[in-house]
Amino acid sequence: MTGALIGLIALGYTMVYGIIQLINFAHGEIFMIGSYGGLAMFTYLLPTAIQNQWYFALPLLLIAGAAVSVGVAVLMERFAYRPLRNAPRLAPLITALGVSVALQEAVRVFYPGATAALPFPKAFVEGTWEIPVPGGTVPLRWTGLLIIVVALVLTFALNTFVNNSRMGRAMRATSQDRDVARLMGIDPDRVIVLTFVLGAALAGVAGVLNGVDLGFTNIDLGFQNGIFAFTAAVLGGIGSIKGAVAGGFAIGLVKALGGQYLPGGTAYDYVWIFVVLIAVLVFRPQGFFGETERVRA
Repeated sequence: MTGALIGLIALGYTMVYGIIQLINFAHGEIFMIGSYGGLAMFTYLLPTAIQNQWYFALPLLLIAGAAVSVGVAVLMERFAYRPLRNAPRLAPLITALGVSVALQEAVRVFYPGATAALPFPKAFVEGTWEIPVPGGTVPLRWTGLLIIVVALVLTFALNTFVNNSRMGRAMRATSQDRDVARLMGIDPDRVIVLTFVLGAALAGVAGVLNGVDLGFTNIDLGFQNGIFAFTAAVLGGIGSIKGAVAGGFAIGLVKALGGQYLPGGTAYDYVWIFVVLIAVLVFRPQGFFGETERVRA
């Protein structure tokens, strides 16, 4: 998986944590469900004429993946997390792990053929762009370029929304002090639902793009990439939008370079990711762009 996709998933972790201080370990499954939503759109709803035209098919797949992810995330927030809003922090954390397993098993049981990896429509954006460098060329796949562009555009749009819109200001106020925000006329429940919606939409888009990039999808992708996305959020500074994306790109870079130049090769590329995480936590616990947490008296 590319660092850009990890960054998109990490945005969901960082926004939810920033608003309600919940580490939503089920967010990786929201990403996985988005990929199956896009696959269902392609398999069961798109006419053959549109399936063969990627510039028509891909936007519809992205919308379908985002819509399915948003629907599941809203239900998850309403029935799994909202009743535990004032419970001790361990309760929603354990609930998130339970929801993660439940969503995996739901897809395994109810989606046709999901007991094994399913082929994803990959062919419509295949191709490679050769970038000239001293001594030769470096291949960049069109899917990789597409993912980077989409990730950067969506991150910019989200950052603009949070910083400039009225609802974005409400989100920032709720993250700072929920009780004071309520006194100012802000509905915290509405803000929290919107946070889950935005994070899930980005995860759904990432799920579809991941399927297009790999050419397949399966139910195990959610947990594994969810762990990497959470790592990216911690690296960048959990609660920071630009930090989440920077952490995702950092993980992608470490994975690519570590597998090629560091001892152990690709067999140890995941090890180097967590070596970097430990080093960052030791020397800069707040991450690249995070702020030192202030303890209230």
